[in-house]
Amino acid sequence: MENFPVINLEKLNGDERRATLEMINDACENWGFFELVNHGIPHDLMDTMERLTKEHYKKSMEQRFKELVASKALEGVQAEITDMDWESTFFLRHLPVSNISEVPDLGDEYRKVMKEFAERLEKLAEDLLDLLCENLGLEKGYLKKAFYGSKGPNFGTKVSNYPPCPKPELIKGLRAHTDAGGIILLFQDDKVSGLQLLKDNQWIDVPPMRHSIVINLGDQLEVITNGKYKSVLHRVITQTDGTRMSIASFYNPGNDAIIYPAPALVEKEAEEYPKFVFDDYMKLYAGLKFQAKEPRFEAMKSMEANVNLEDLIATA
Repeated sequence: MENFPVINLEKLNGDERRATLEMINDACENWGFFELVNHGIPHDLMDTMERLTKEHYKKSMEQRFKELVASKALEGVQAEITDMDWESTFFLRHLPVSNISEVPDLGDEYRKVMKEFAERLEKLAEDLLDLLCENLGLEKGYLKKAFYGSKGPNFGTKVSNYPPCPKPELIKGLRAHTDAGGIILLFQDDKVSGLQLLKDNQWIDVPPMRHSIVINLGDQLEVITNGKYKSVLHRVITQTDGTRMSIASFYNPGNDAIIYPAPALVEKEAEEYPKFVFDDYMKLYAGLKFQAKEPRFEAMKSMEANVNLEDLIATA
């Protein structure tokens, strides 16, 4: 299997800029995923983030997860579980308004470090969107503007832990799905693996690498690029030993952002993707996350056609 794309962002600053941009473009077109090193986020900040996340899980979440497993009798399952995931999670919102001070059980140091980490990731996300613009031949800032809506983008973090699982062949850590949003930045455990993506009908491991940030593209970038870049199915498999840490931050359009293919990327009359309000897509996604994305796009197309029909009737 060809090697998973690992991109050294430092090389954008010198003679290898063009080659590095081409690697990013190739990863977006052919993988939907890539891994960044030398991304500018200090390693000591990442180390502190990892330590505090693991301490928080041990102190505040591990026992609750064990009780949940016991209450559902999951230790002794004999058949594949298809309606739940073997993960312990909590969510934080950073933009447009942070809720970090309201999330229970977080220590002051953890809140402070998470806030700094999120600010660094937000900047990295916006820099990456501009690199995608450069590769796509779109004006600088186009993607950020497309995500903006009236209140700016949505940006939040899902903190997950995947504890050891006695029946990894029967329970997924996280079932296969594509991400609904924009660009996803993942800080994952470098010792316990589990993340896989589907490429050419094969499940490929996303390699755990110390101090790397894994990037993947969500459904909204597929729509805006009119399918040039695609969101990719991925999943988390469970392991029999070791708890895997995952800190995934989602830089998404604002709720009222109107998403549609960039006109510069639409061949004459070859527009394949719908136009919709991001919040409408998210409402649909909530119930269909673990199903194929194509029917979601079709449903949005039908909604768009109905709106256009209503406009025609209203002006008749």
